[in-house]
Amino acid sequence: MVVEYVRKDAVAVVTMNRPEYRNAQNSAMTYALDEAFARAVDDPEVKVIVLAGSGEHFSAGHDIGSPGRDADTAFDRKAVLWWDHTDREGGDRRYAREMEVYLGMCRRWREIPKPVIAMVQGACIAGGLMLAWVCDLIVASEDAFFADPVVRMGIPGVEYFAHPWVLGPRAAKEVLFTGDRFSAARAFEWGMVSRVVPRAELAEATFALAERIARMPQFGLALTKRAVNQCEDLMGQRAGMDSVFGLHHLAHAHNAETGPDALSGLDAKSMRADR
Repeated sequence: MVVEYVRKDAVAVVTMNRPEYRNAQNSAMTYALDEAFARAVDDPEVKVIVLAGSGEHFSAGHDIGSPGRDADTAFDRKAVLWWDHTDREGGDRRYAREMEVYLGMCRRWREIPKPVIAMVQGACIAGGLMLAWVCDLIVASEDAFFADPVVRMGIPGVEYFAHPWVLGPRAAKEVLFTGDRFSAARAFEWGMVSRVVPRAELAEATFALAERIARMPQFGLALTKRAVNQCEDLMGQRAGMDSVFGLHHLAHAHNAETGPDALSGLDAKSMRADR
């Protein structure tokens, strides 16, 4: 199973389970995550959700090169009403697919009416950032590291463009302009990460926080989460994401016209080698 689901009292644990590929996200994982989150939302006994990654790393991001990559496979769409994204050509297919499995799913998960905590260890890269950012809180191990290196492809950041809101404008520019990794300690300084703990204490610290939150009134938690999310949107987050999503696809089209493909000829190996 690419995603595992376990309930521990009032806490649902959703775990990405492709450790051999550093939990790279293919479409099968995306829809399995959505199914697991929906299961947690529908369970009245669940008060808090923890999102985790099995193995040494939380997530290396979108799957752009593993044997399980399934970008051209059809899936039932749940997050966005759009025509089929595998039977079209060119930008039509890419735009529709990324609107569904990246931007659409992330927005759907951000609105989960229960608190969600990301438990992050090791790599949290590009699409991994998107998964962590839709969570309400992030607890990271001291050895966790983060990056959005897709500007190397000529693309202005990942599809769920929350950078200015979770990092602040200047930190967002530094992260994007350089593509460099930043540490859990730096993420904490910027306010992106809630807590940083030794790797050996990561699960204990995360579940202690989840259990503390689970003692609060469930409806009050849902309303509070909605209140904060609405304030972020009033600060321009949703509109900003819409505008940047268009720039993202302009970059894909430019790459396809001027180079070998929409990713500027880069793959997972070459992206790692350029760090």
